[in-house]
Amino acid sequence: MAIWRWYARKSFILKITVGFLLGIIIGAIFGSSADVLSPFGDLFLRLLKMIVVPLIFLTLIVSVNNSSPKELGRIGGKIFPYYLISTGIAVGIGLVIAKLINPGLGLQMPKNTTMEVPEAPSIIDIILQIVPSNIIDSMAKGEILSIVFVALIIGFSISFIRHSNDPKMKEWGNLLLKFTEAGSEVTFRILNGILQYAPIGVLGITATSIGNQGMDTLQSLAKYVGASYLGVAIQMLIVFPLILFLFKVPIIKFFLNTREAIMTAFVTCSSLGTLPVTIKCALKAGISDRVANFTLPIGATVNMNGSAIHFGVGVVLAAEIVGYDLSVGAIIGIILTGTLAAVGTAGVPGAGLIGMSIVFTQAGLPIEIVGLTAGVNVITDMVFTMCNVTGDIVGAAIVDKNEKREIGHTGYLDKENRSTADV
Repeated sequence: MAIWRWYARKSFILKITVGFLLGIIIGAIFGSSADVLSPFGDLFLRLLKMIVVPLIFLTLIVSVNNSSPKELGRIGGKIFPYYLISTGIAVGIGLVIAKLINPGLGLQMPKNTTMEVPEAPSIIDIILQIVPSNIIDSMAKGEILSIVFVALIIGFSISFIRHSNDPKMKEWGNLLLKFTEAGSEVTFRILNGILQYAPIGVLGITATSIGNQGMDTLQSLAKYVGASYLGVAIQMLIVFPLILFLFKVPIIKFFLNTREAIMTAFVTCSSLGTLPVTIKCALKAGISDRVANFTLPIGATVNMNGSAIHFGVGVVLAAEIVGYDLSVGAIIGIILTGTLAAVGTAGVPGAGLIGMSIVFTQAGLPIEIVGLTAGVNVITDMVFTMCNVTGDIVGAAIVDKNEKREIGHTGYLDKENRSTADV
């Protein structure tokens, strides 16, 4: 139909922006009655989550077979130091901004507030959780680190078979790879269809969120929200561009090519839900599929720059509410703890609550204050998730740039980047 062709030709960023603005208007006008639109938003999130598992699973297997174990080890050795350094910077930014704005002044401890904080898992538990006891169950539950682990094992096994001296084994290996490549292409086609529905889903999510939040809660925690947004703005507009500049990645071009993922993360408040869009945008930005398909699924679960800013701002908020003066030693401890908490708890259920409780415990602050900020979680989670996703793509971009420099040629992209058409 002519209307559909007209709609399909419009850019994704235009369509999603219109949906977002209409959602704000509807939510502000109709208030809680805008809940009637929530199924549209829920459907969009379900569709994104539906495609995440096959996308990660299939693209990782293909990526492993287009890279050598040496290449993957080299990429991992570069991306994880970036995660730690950028997250540490983010915690520090959150602390500094909050100390300047004083978000806790005038606020009081919540009365009769009790919270059940999940027990923080040990390092051994986190490592064991990566290895699934039931592959199908892990896929059904969306346990991304387990899925990554299984995909890597299968990918390496197929690669081993493909390079066997036995002609029959080699034939089977190549057949399995072709089957996986075809499956990967199918997931991208499905994703393209899902993204055509995205503006309607965004409208539903935004209208419901704005309608239920209202302005009263926001006004009482305006400084906290302001500190959160300012901290993310500094990370997004100063830290990330500086990192890109140091690695000679074109800054403006980078953000133009990744804006769809950034906007989707802002609206959905889900790094994993945004992952399909993130991978497409990374490929569109010229990042090799070898780097993108390997680093982005891992980054979506362990790299949390926005959450780190959250920890920094939250600690200062809590300290000011209870009248606790943070010493230099305490601040250094918070930066170290916040960095490890953001990276170490990102892949477990209740990650934000666990991470904040770990940081508060380190600083000797009451974790009940977390309940005070619950009313504006939707508003702050938008920018924290946006920062998380942007940090993931920045990491992929600088590693890819470094890889290309080491390889010494510009023909790094291959046929797997066939799905880099406009989102």
